[in-house]
Amino acid sequence: MTTGLVWDERCFWYDFGDSRSLFGAHPHIQPGSHIETPESKRRILNLLAASGLLAQMRESRPSPVGAGDLCLVHDEAYVESVRALGASGGGSLGPGVPVPAGGYELATLAVGGTRRAIDAVLRAEVDNAYALVRPPGHHAERDHGMGLCIFANVAVATKLAMRDHGLRRVAIVDWDAHHGNGTESAFYEDPSVFTLSIHQDMVIPGRGAVCDAGRGAGKGYNINMPLPPGSGTGAYLAAIDRVIAPALRRFHPELILVASGLDACASDPTARMLLLSDSYRFMTARLLELAGELCGGRLVMSHEGGYDPTATPFCALAILETMTGIRTGVQDPFGPLREEELAGHQRLQPHQEAVIAQAEALLGTPRCAQQTS
Repeated sequence: MTTGLVWDERCFWYDFGDSRSLFGAHPHIQPGSHIETPESKRRILNLLAASGLLAQMRESRPSPVGAGDLCLVHDEAYVESVRALGASGGGSLGPGVPVPAGGYELATLAVGGTRRAIDAVLRAEVDNAYALVRPPGHHAERDHGMGLCIFANVAVATKLAMRDHGLRRVAIVDWDAHHGNGTESAFYEDPSVFTLSIHQDMVIPGRGAVCDAGRGAGKGYNINMPLPPGSGTGAYLAAIDRVIAPALRRFHPELILVASGLDACASDPTARMLLLSDSYRFMTARLLELAGELCGGRLVMSHEGGYDPTATPFCALAILETMTGIRTGVQDPFGPLREEELAGHQRLQPHQEAVIAQAEALLGTPRCAQQTS
């Protein structure tokens, strides 16, 4: 099996500033390191190289997308505001949306990285692919950025794939700990794209509820699983086995995309979930199996969150070992400790089961079963 890795050093150059950028120029916040640094992503690349796995993958570089491509999802006025701010030396478009000098070009490169990974899979250059890009994208809405996301990487790349490759059905699975509100918004009325999200409940207030199931023609093509804080491997695998797998089998996508946030890791500072690196290994294996069953193995992952610079690379390594089918022998140093400490919390708990059961009930919605002809 050949796995593609799309990355570009310039993606690591997007500068979010210091810790105050989430709150503007607040006079009483002491400057400090921003939580979204290139380090956790660069360390993924370095661990892949040190483990020997990078040499077994097919690397490629992205090209930026154009303004017209971005406008498949975003308003032209918003796209222009990002371009103008980056060209004038940088600034902020609001809390959590800093745009540094040259930030527009770097953000379009992140979208282009996701597009390049999809193109490589659809052209059969590789069997599956991972786009290691930043800034992240799944919070970006039509007319504004949000939560460190400038442009909707996965949503724009999906629109481009459907336009350029003639795809009729695409599924997007988002396992970032934060609800992918921007991706959901982009396809909320679109029955050709099935969006499914597993996330920590209420990290994005007011978004990601089970009852948010799509609108109009898209009713039934959006499923949210807002798991309680403290959910571990058992809850995530139950969500995949009982909700995502049957939904995808009914929908029969031609391509499966994953918004691959790694911030549900037990030590991530931005969420309170309890996944281990092996959790991501198991989840990836299930999606690979579904992709093999439903769409010729066409599976593409695009990097989103993940903010623990030490633990995040081992989660990514577990994913990419599974995608390549190669075990490097590198051991996650956190694995034994966390497995012992968190063993009882990795099992599916009754309050987690209740959320999954609610989402499972949505599978009875007739429109979840789209015609495959």
